Amino acid sequence: MTAVVNQGSASPATPEVTQSNDPVPFVDLAAQQSEVDVEVQEGLQRVFATTAFIGGPDVASFEREFADYIGASHCVGVGNGTDALELALRATGVTQGDEVILPANTFIATAEAVCRIGAVPVLVDVDPEFLLIDVDAANAAINRRTRAIIPVHLYGQPAFVEKLLPRANAVGVSVIEDAAQAQGAMRLRQRAGTLGTATGTSFYPGKNLGAAGDAGAVVTDDADVAERVRILSEHGSPEKYRHTMMGVNSRLDTIQAVVLRAKLRRLDAWNEARRSAAERYTELLADLVAEGQVVLPREAEGNRHIWHLYTVQVDHRDNVLDSLRSAGIGVGVHYPTPIHRTDAFREIGKNAGSFPVAEAAADRLLSLPMFPHLTLSQQERVVEELRRAVKGRAVKQASERSDRT
Repeated sequence: MTAVVNQGSASPATPEVTQSNDPVPFVDLAAQQSEVDVEVQEGLQRVFATTAFIGGPDVASFEREFADYIGASHCVGVGNGTDALELALRATGVTQGDEVILPANTFIATAEAVCRIGAVPVLVDVDPEFLLIDVDAANAAINRRTRAIIPVHLYGQPAFVEKLLPRANAVGVSVIEDAAQAQGAMRLRQRAGTLGTATGTSFYPGKNLGAAGDAGAVVTDDADVAERVRILSEHGSPEKYRHTMMGVNSRLDTIQAVVLRAKLRRLDAWNEARRSAAERYTELLADLVAEGQVVLPREAEGNRHIWHLYTVQVDHRDNVLDSLRSAGIGVGVHYPTPIHRTDAFREIGKNAGSFPVAEAAADRLLSLPMFPHLTLSQQERVVEELRRAVKGRAVKQASERSDRT
């Protein structure tokens, strides 16, 4: 059962209405910080007064509170999201030479975590509708060397993990969720992070639940996996000066735990604000959709999307991107280069065209400003500039065609 966290004064404050020519940030962390500032300052005073800089009550409290929020039995705080994935993989038995299946459309850290333990990333394509891991391709890629699958919960909605589990369970393959973009999202009324064997998540500042620096966690219902993660993250040491395995130094910083505890109390309300903003974007962009200028993201049936990103697809994306940025609109691209086409992973040996859905999307994706305190005025300005950019490009194309004839 998913636990409910006390929301306190969780409703986002309404920022001042923007003027028509004001810049719109991609994310507004200052607005979030203003809501939690009193609690954070009180927490920091407590930490410095007690000098509990490593571990201590705030880390233990956050681990318990986040596990309860997710609906998992165990949470182990670690240094960052990449470490979380690596430690989850190691704790479930993935080792050098094992194969790990993951989608081509993800942040490079997903693949890095695999390579850091000497395992082999096996990429598969994503589905064309939601850009989540292609379940059929992932199941087909399983062989005797496969030890794990990493479904990435992309942009704020969970992958279809339940469609991976039957085959994975049958052949002893772990399913390690990458939930860095999905804190609070749900699949079939179950929180992302409780769908597979274990989960690695990131609390990078821009996440829905973001720290004031790098931080991450592994959550799981398996007590043995949780214990191995904790030992691995403490230099392979179950107790001081006794080292039972080769580990790393990756602990959740106490100061970050203070920030995360304050923000966790507001996470559901902030996620609801994101959902409302996503609905407004969908309404405001309806004319561009009807004209075929923009393809909008969709929430999959059975999912509760928490809109870490609102990512549209447009033709001539880089031109549109430049136009929006010139107009003061904070926009991003997630992700411009599929894993196999980065310099770091050319040794995978996959050429252009190997994963056509991920590659086509990479050329068209554009992430619009999205954060809990985003105002209607800001969204109207974003959409107006997007409309100007895509229609201006369409007019230019028509003119060029006319000149050629």
